[in-house]
Amino acid sequence: MAGGVVWWAYDTGLALAGFHRGQAERELTMLREQVAALKDENAKLVSQSVSFERQAQIEHAANLETAKQLKGLSEENVRIQEDLAFFQNLSLSGARGGELSIQRFKVEHDTLPGEYRYRLLLVRSGQQRAKEFQGNLQLLVNAQQNGKNMVVIFPQEGTAAEDAAYKLNFKYYQRIEHSFQLPSDMSVESVQVRVFENGASEPKIKQSASLS
Repeated sequence: MAGGVVWWAYDTGLALAGFHRGQAERELTMLREQVAALKDENAKLVSQSVSFERQAQIEHAANLETAKQLKGLSEENVRIQEDLAFFQNLSLSGARGGELSIQRFKVEHDTLPGEYRYRLLLVRSGQQRAKEFQGNLQLLVNAQQNGKNMVVIFPQEGTAAEDAAYKLNFKYYQRIEHSFQLPSDMSVESVQVRVFENGASEPKIKQSASLS
């Protein structure tokens, strides 16, 4: 009985002081619900932010790939136009039928350190052409390393996979574009390309080019 009186007196005192337990509990519950709702909203915003960032990255990568493809197509279009102009002039040059020539031989740095890309066009001129030309290509790279001159030959022995890139088989022309790799501390002075016909020990034609 005494305990009840004390509790009643405590509640009465709080009420007189302006504090209502029920109201406080309702407000506390409301605040907790608001905090929970804000947490949920924040989680949704974070998820949306991550999604938007990922989408932006995907779109950026797609734009870069599209730009790369457009550049490649533009370069290919230029090469095709160059080939067309070259063959038009060639048909009017009066060259002997079946004569083999190396055109537009160029060597330049590629993307990676020590990587070089070469381009050339092999042409059999004239109107009378015999059977297809079959043979292989060889590169003699004149280079320097630690102050010493040296010659590196491609394709290198024992690289069967690389050999395929140096095979020749064409009737009218063959455009060749490939790369070779050297140690990064080796510098290229010039490159000589040699064209061998199957069964021949001496090159049918050769030409040198300096690094562009």
